[in-house]
Amino acid sequence: MKVLVTGNKGYIGSVLVPMLLEEGFDVTGLDIDIFRACTYGNELQEIKTINKDVRDVEIADLKGFDAIIHLAGLSNDPLGDLNPELTYELNYKATVSLAEKAKAAGVKRFVFSSSCSTYGASGDDFIDETSEFNPVTPYGKSKVLAEQDLIKLGDDKFCVTFLRNATAYGYSPRIRFDLVVNNLAAWAYTTGKVLLKSDGKPWRPLVHIADISRAFIAVLKAPVELVNKEAFNVGTKTDNYRISEVANIVKDVVPNSIVGFASDASPDTRNYRVNCDKIQRVLKDFMPQWNVKKGVEELYGIYQKYALTEQEFEGEKYRRITHVKMLIEKGKLDKSLRWIGEDD
Repeated sequence: MKVLVTGNKGYIGSVLVPMLLEEGFDVTGLDIDIFRACTYGNELQEIKTINKDVRDVEIADLKGFDAIIHLAGLSNDPLGDLNPELTYELNYKATVSLAEKAKAAGVKRFVFSSSCSTYGASGDDFIDETSEFNPVTPYGKSKVLAEQDLIKLGDDKFCVTFLRNATAYGYSPRIRFDLVVNNLAAWAYTTGKVLLKSDGKPWRPLVHIADISRAFIAVLKAPVELVNKEAFNVGTKTDNYRISEVANIVKDVVPNSIVGFASDASPDTRNYRVNCDKIQRVLKDFMPQWNVKKGVEELYGIYQKYALTEQEFEGEKYRRITHVKMLIEKGKLDKSLRWIGEDD
């Protein structure tokens, strides 16, 4: 199967691509590589990559592919808040346009990387794929809008599937330190304090990026009739934690660390506890292999190996929002996040 992975050089993509290759898929990427200067540790797997903004994709670019895994977009709430209209342009409008062109090009499958942030403020009770959307951020709202339009494109010749990923964690060559598990482990390792930026009460479903990657692979392997126009929460029911509980897991793994609160810690309106039973019931090839404690142990080992410093993970190289602002200020990116002139 020939697969196009948009955003192949991002946090998830750089882990997913080697796993797809191991499974025997013929993989091509599509990415403008905004975070090319942010590689942490291992180098990325080299594959043929179309150096094109997802907004500029043409039907001709998509001909010959059997499936598209669509990861590209603004990947977190701070970036989304930077320019909400740009978030809607990239995460919503460009996504729908890509799917329309894929369908016209004869692509058979379109797997969309959605998010459990679509549930937003949903309280303390478990919710599943039939629950109402209640997004509270531009990022979450953009994912809802994309799902609502994409499902209309699905038919017996164009299979559309939505993977609503829980909050990701784990090591990637394009690591994100803004994600809660990665962030708390980084604070603990570099400062000895597991620094909470909220009151610690909200629930979060959590999932390792390798298990997210396994979900994408399971969808590609599944019969169309099982996944067409279907949404799947990606994670496990057991890996739902209050943020304060995650902090205590980190404290138990990272020696001599203590839990503390940032001076500006405040309540977080994002609160959702997600049932992920459907994906394991329907997709027999999806077998998650990680839990949060194991993930923190992985991160602690990586931070030791590469001698992570507080200045690094909080600085402009690895902090997504800061890095993007720096590229704009230096005239390398314009405000629409397109490279200006020479892109290296």
